[in-house]
Amino acid sequence: MPAGHHGRIFTHMGEYQSQGQAQTLDRVFSAISDPTRREILTRLSTADERVTDVARHFSISLNSVSKHVRVLEQAGLVHRSVQGRNHVLSLNAAPMAEAADWIEYYRPFWTDRLASLDRFVTGTLARRDGETPATPPTSTTPTDKGASA
Repeated sequence: MPAGHHGRIFTHMGEYQSQGQAQTLDRVFSAISDPTRREILTRLSTADERVTDVARHFSISLNSVSKHVRVLEQAGLVHRSVQGRNHVLSLNAAPMAEAADWIEYYRPFWTDRLASLDRFVTGTLARRDGETPATPPTSTTPTDKGASA
């Protein structure tokens, strides 16, 4: 990393993230990209479960389920506690909240683009049908420049 950056990453949209935050997001998004891991998280959202109990709900081996659980643990989404011979899993949703916050930051960008697309399509269809296109109200988002109230 170049001198003077102090472990921070400047992303293309202008927000700053520490390398640790970026790595956490990478691990979370990678972990939840798999449907088996998402199902494990769904099961753990209702109650803690032993690894063997989780594995019974899948048509894959216990070893394969354990590998999925390790990915979830590395992402910080699952905590394992050992109680005698039982390995009990519990959900830690905090890293998902961080990912949700990251996604929420970008909501105005896609909302504005979808609204623009809707206005374009509505206007194009109205012109094609010989109608005067209705002008829907424009959205006001943090990205609008010079918008007045």
